[in-house]
Order: sequence, then C-alpha cells, then structure tokens
Amino acid sequence: MEMNLQFPGINLISLKEAPIHISSQIQPHGVLLVLEEPELKILQVSTNTLKIFGITPENMLHKKLEDLLDPFQIERIKTGLSGENLDFINPTKVWVRKKGDEYVVFDAVFHRNTEGFLILELEPALTQENIPFLSFYHLARASINQLEKTANLRDFCQVIVQEVRKITEFDRVMLYKFDDDGHGSVIAEEKLESLEPYLGLHYPESDIPKPARKLFAANSIRIIPDAYSQPVKLFPANNPISDRPINLTNSILRSAASCHMEYLHNMGVGASLTISLIKDQKLWGLIACHHQSPKYVSYELRKACEFLGRVIFAEISAREETQDYYHRINLTHLQSILIEYMSQEENFIDGLVKNPQHLLDFGNAQGAAVCFGGNCTVVGETPREEDLNFLVQWLKNNVEEEVFCTDSLPHIYPDAESFKNVASGLLAIPIAKRNYVLWFRPEVIQTVNWGGDPNKAFEVSQSEGNVRLCPRKSFELWKETVRLTSLPWKDVEVKAALELRKAIVNIVLRQADELAQLAQDLERSNAELKKFAYVASHDLQEPLNQVVNYVQLLEMRYSEELDEDAQEFISYAVQGVSLMQTLIDDVLAYSKVDMQAIAFQMNDVETALNRGLGNLRQRINETGATITHDPLPTVMADSTQLMQLFQNLIGNAIKFHSDEPPQIHVGAERIEDAWLFSVRDNGIGIDPKFSDRIFVIFQRLHTRDEYTGTGMGLAICKKIVECHRGRIWVESELGEGATFYFTIPVGGRELERRNGRNTTQNHLFGRGQ
Repeated sequence: MEMNLQFPGINLISLKEAPIHISSQIQPHGVLLVLEEPELKILQVSTNTLKIFGITPENMLHKKLEDLLDPFQIERIKTGLSGENLDFINPTKVWVRKKGDEYVVFDAVFHRNTEGFLILELEPALTQENIPFLSFYHLARASINQLEKTANLRDFCQVIVQEVRKITEFDRVMLYKFDDDGHGSVIAEEKLESLEPYLGLHYPESDIPKPARKLFAANSIRIIPDAYSQPVKLFPANNPISDRPINLTNSILRSAASCHMEYLHNMGVGASLTISLIKDQKLWGLIACHHQSPKYVSYELRKACEFLGRVIFAEISAREETQDYYHRINLTHLQSILIEYMSQEENFIDGLVKNPQHLLDFGNAQGAAVCFGGNCTVVGETPREEDLNFLVQWLKNNVEEEVFCTDSLPHIYPDAESFKNVASGLLAIPIAKRNYVLWFRPEVIQTVNWGGDPNKAFEVSQSEGNVRLCPRKSFELWKETVRLTSLPWKDVEVKAALELRKAIVNIVLRQADELAQLAQDLERSNAELKKFAYVASHDLQEPLNQVVNYVQLLEMRYSEELDEDAQEFISYAVQGVSLMQTLIDDVLAYSKVDMQAIAFQMNDVETALNRGLGNLRQRINETGATITHDPLPTVMADSTQLMQLFQNLIGNAIKFHSDEPPQIHVGAERIEDAWLFSVRDNGIGIDPKFSDRIFVIFQRLHTRDEYTGTGMGLAICKKIVECHRGRIWVESELGEGATFYFTIPVGGRELERRNGRNTTQNHLFGRGQ
C-alpha cells in the first residue's frame, strides 16, 4: 500500500484510482434514460425530467419509450438499434411533446454499456437539421490544406489547435501529450491574448489520474458545458435489475468527479471540451478546450472536431513514423554489419567490438560493454569493471525482460549515482544468465517548467469522516532542475536492441554447437590416441623382454669369448633396454590417468602422502631428506592418482637437491572453493623461463648423465591435476629452491577432520631413517 508522509494513515492510491465510471449523477443540460431491450422499458431516468419534459421521474419509470415519442420515431429508432453499429443512428433528431402542442427537439445518442443496458442520452438540439455533408467536408478540407503547407511536427500540432479553436470558438485550445511516466506537457496552444500561456508547461500525473485516462481512452470526446452547474441524480440511484449504480463509461452526460470540477474552478474554467488522441490503442494525448464562461457545443460539431483531430493526428503519427523509419533503417544497417562481424569471428564478442563506433552508434550511446563469462569487454565511456560486475549482478536478480532500459538508472539502482556521468541511462539485453550487452548514456541536467509545484499536486480533505482528494490551487510557473537522468531511449532503439539480442543468441548457439562438435571430435581423437599409446606401450613390453633375455643369455654363454669392447656393447644394450622399459612404464602411467572415468571419493590427503613417501623410503634414507607437512584436509579425489602426484613432486625435490640435505614441506590452504597445496624444497631451483616447459611430456632441462629420468613425471602430475579440475604451476629461481603449487576443487560436503592433529608440522621421516 502506497502511503504519503504528508497524509499518514491515508491510502492515496485508493483515492487517486477511485472508480469514476460508476455513477448515479449526470450533468443537468440533458436527460439520461436507462432502457431494457427489446421493449425499451424505462428502468432509470434523470431527475430533471419535470423541468425539461414536464413529467416527473416517478411517472416515467416502468413506461416504454413509445409512451414518450410518437410511433414514427419509435419505428425509426428500432430499425437503427437492430444494426450492429449504433454510430449510424447517432445522433438522431427526436421531438418530445412538452405541453399541448409544444415540442422540444433533442439530439438522441444511444449506446449499450458493458452490463448490456441500453442508455439513451438526450441533449437539446441547437438546430433541427444535421450539419450537411458538404459543410463538414469543406471544414475538414480547409484544415488539411493547412497541413500540406507545414513540414514541422510542432507546426502540425499548432494547426490542430488553431482549427479546433476556429470551429468551437473556445477561449483556449491546447494539445496535451502524455509522457511514459504518466506526466504530460502542453506542446501546442491557441488562446486569447489576455490569458496566461500554458505552452511548454509540464503537469503531474495526478492532474489526469489513471481512472480518468482510462475513460478518455474509452470515450473519445467529452464535454462539460457548465463547470459550475449542479449535477442531477438518477432515479432510482441503483439499477433495479443489477441493484447497483449504472456503468456510465461511454456516457456523454456523466457528471465529472468533484475533484475534476474543483480543478477547473481553480484554473478559472467555466466550460471544457476534451478530444482523445489514440495511437497504437493507447492514449497518446488530448485536445483540451477551455472557456472562461459556460459554453455548449452541439453533438455534431463535437463529432466534427473529433474527426478533424483524428485526421490531423493521423498525419502527425505518420510524420513520427517517418522520422522513426529513417532511424530504424540506419539501425538495421548497423545491425547487419554487427551480425556479419560476429559471424566471421570465432568469438561473437570480438565481432561486436571489432569496430567500437558501430556498437556505440547502434545504441546511440557514449559507452558500451559486453559482459560474458565473468569478463567485461568495454568500449567508450563506461563504469569501472568492479561497478559493471555489481550492475550485472543487480540485473540478474531484478530484471527478467528480454530488453531493459531506463533513462534514470540511479533512481532504481542507487549505486549508479557514483558513475552518473557515464551511465545515468542504461539499455541492456541479456544473452544468457549473467551475460549482458549494455549501452550507457551520461547524465543530462535539464530544467523542466511545471504548471504549479508537482510536489503539491493535490491536497487531502477530511470532513465528517469523509476523505477526498482536492486539486491544487496554484498553477504558477515552477521550475525544477532534473538530475541523474539521461536522454530517453526511443522505442525504435529498444526494438532494434531486441532484434540484435535474437541475432546474438542465434550466433552464440551456433558457435556452441560448433564447439560441441569440435570437442566431440577432439574427444574421439584423444580417446583413439590414448588407446594407441596404451596398446603400443603394452605390446612393446614383450619384444623388449626378449631383447633383455637374449642379451643376458649372450653375456652368460659367451662371456669368455667376448673381448672388452663386446662386453661394453652388451652393457650399453642392457642400459638402453632398461631406459626403454622405464619410458614405456611412464607412457603407460600417463595414458592411464584419464583413460576411463573415475568415480572420485572423499580421500584423506595425509594417507595418500604417506603411501607416496613409503614408495620413496629408500631415496629418502639415501639423501637424508626431511619431509614436513601442514594439517591436511580430506578432498574429493582418486586415492591412487593423489598418491602418485605427491610421489612424483617429492621425488623430483629429492632428485634435484643441492649440496644440503633436502628439506621438503607440503602445505595446504583453503582458497574460496578449492584447496591450494604446495611442495616446497631447498634444491637447485628452476630458471623461471622454463616454468611452463617442464610440464610438457618428454621435456628435460638436464642430460641423463646429470640426472636420470624420462621427462614424464611432471607431465603426469599436470594431467592428474587437470583431471581433478585443478591447475598446477611452479615458482622458483635458480639456486633458491622451488615451490610447486596445485589446486583441487572442494567437491561435495567436505568431511571434517577431528583427529586432534593440530600441530603446524608433523615430521614423517627424520634424517637417516
């Protein structure tokens, strides 16, 4: 419920949106009858019949219309009512006998309301004849000729008010246009010179609240001939069939709300005529006619004004659409260029920003950003990356539309005030969850001229338990400086952004399909290579074993017959075969790492470390190495691969030791959603320029004479870590030892370790053990 601090405890929404179309009162210049078809029985009647007809309301109830009109008129009316469109009989001239041979002529207008009742409204006819068609035609033709002489949109609006004032002779005629926020402004005016000008002034939404705008949209013409007249009640007040007040949405005579009547009084208006201007089935604006004294305009003349307004407004709409058309053509051209760029690039973002000016021109913006996959690519003037990340998060949580735009972002997202100079306006299209293309417009400080203070647009009156809204009494010029807003986004720009979004989504989906197909091909190729490596390595074992056996047999049987060179050659052959077997074993180990899917389980890291150290016990004893570790967690991993990972890293630290006995420490630290492990040593270190090369298969930094090995150990480590969705790297300097880091994501619910091991370091193997 919306509450106003000035009026605590009062529901202003219910007051501002009270139903004004349900009424039991009409204006006194005419007579209203509610009829039941088909007999045209009178169910309700206005209480002014005695004054106008000389018949009391009570005497008119339950009679038929034929008791009031002669048979000729009744037959003509029934024929007209049988048609689907009542406009063909509106207005109908009718003669009502008053006294003796005295007749009163009325313009009779029929309509059926939403409840199915036939409503007849009778207004005094100024003439007994209808306006001739040729007179009506010449009236419209003269106005249209004026239009052909003008090209400016504002001039078109001015032609409307000039022509309507010429026909109606009202003191003031204005063209009032609604803004998107419900406020409105006077964009054209024709008036007496003595009257205060309203041209260019803005008026708050409460001047014409939602219920009134709905009625204007439903009923295209509305007259109040005397703003100071007292309304006339219907008798009975409630419809006898529905037992509630009658719906008078489309009524000509319906009495205006008291708040509106006070509004007219405060403006010094004695009579008003309002013509609705509809565009795309929405209320675009109003032709508002004001007179300082009471003034009646016949139904036919009002309809002539309505027709004239529609004809001229149709031309205005066409001019607006023509202006939008050229803008739309330019945007379509830019869109085709952007789509072509995106289609040519592997990544659609590269295409969007290939020519930054094209992206900016498309949104008529000074800055743009493509936020995809957690990264933002920016062009022009934009908020900082940190601000963009928070803005994208806000959009994700608060916006569900396919396109979002605002010219006052700080009013709905307060954090935007800090970057108002670049992004007071925002146009955003979502590509996927947390992925957006954004355009930004800077703050434009402007002065708005209001017809009275919009902050005091109405008052609340409370008397005898009744609460009602009262309009303001002052319409003096009130200037407001508007900040934290940008130039507004045009509908054509918003629609173009929506079309671009569809194109980007299609391109992203197509590229995703291509990547998926490529990934599938790579996966198939990798699987075949892994299978080949495994089979080849496995099948090579047998001939190698034969070579070893026969060389050893040759040495045993013919050792006495072989000279020293032959013995040396046999030694070389045995060493080569041994190296080949080690290579094959390492290739097999490498190919087995991710050859088949492994169901990871929660494993204790310390257990895996101890198993690896057990396999290295002999080398630890030979070098006098000391290995320590931090308290180690439980992780989601494969226990065998985890053991091999630590064994290879610690084995390397032992192998590449310095003159000092190896000092090796295994660390563990929780970082966000992963565990960071480290293996630090005091060995010979690694030149930083080789920090990536050492993880490549078969890559070695030393000769086999210096250090034994195949160059496969770290490649296996890298593959194990990547299979666990982590990464591995090294930080080192020559002569200063090395620290290998690797991460393992936290998977599932991490098991708590409650074994009481809270010491910073635990010595597993001391020197000489």
